[in-house]
Amino acid sequence: MSRLKDLYTNEIVAAMTKKFGYKNTMEVPKLDKIVINMGVGEAKENAKVLESAVKDMETISGQKAVLTRAKNSIANFKIREGMAIGCKTTLRGEKMYEFLDRLVNLALPRVRDFRGVNPNAFDGRGNYALGIKEQIIFPEIEYDKVDKVRGMDIIFVTTAKTDEEARELLTLFNMPFAK
Repeated sequence: MSRLKDLYTNEIVAAMTKKFGYKNTMEVPKLDKIVINMGVGEAKENAKVLESAVKDMETISGQKAVLTRAKNSIANFKIREGMAIGCKTTLRGEKMYEFLDRLVNLALPRVRDFRGVNPNAFDGRGNYALGIKEQIIFPEIEYDKVDKVRGMDIIFVTTAKTDEEARELLTLFNMPFAK
């Protein structure tokens, strides 16, 4: 069992219950899943670009990535329906906590001029979205083997009902929010 999972079951439940006054431990919000999404616009001209993006994502997440396809054709972007234009992966359970630990403690501190993540990127229902500009902040990615620097979206889906509860939950997981 990971260190963060242990932390959740003990200290976070106690802290959240104290702050929000939950009557039952099942009311305490928890991290449901983490979705990592990488849109690769150049994939419409060159399929090799998408392959390298998938390889990077699988290295970062530790599990297989799924190709995302265009839902409808857009002539201005030269995209046809069904064309592969990105990749995504959904982390749950042990891999989710392990990824969160690596993100917070290893990857985010490696971002240039890092002052914390945006505290206002909640969706109103307790989910948090984080954009990363370059995949090379993860220590698993070898800088010499990167063909192009790509960004990704990381979405934290929680069972929290409000943004305030979700912010507190992620803060207790050591998410470095900007002041």
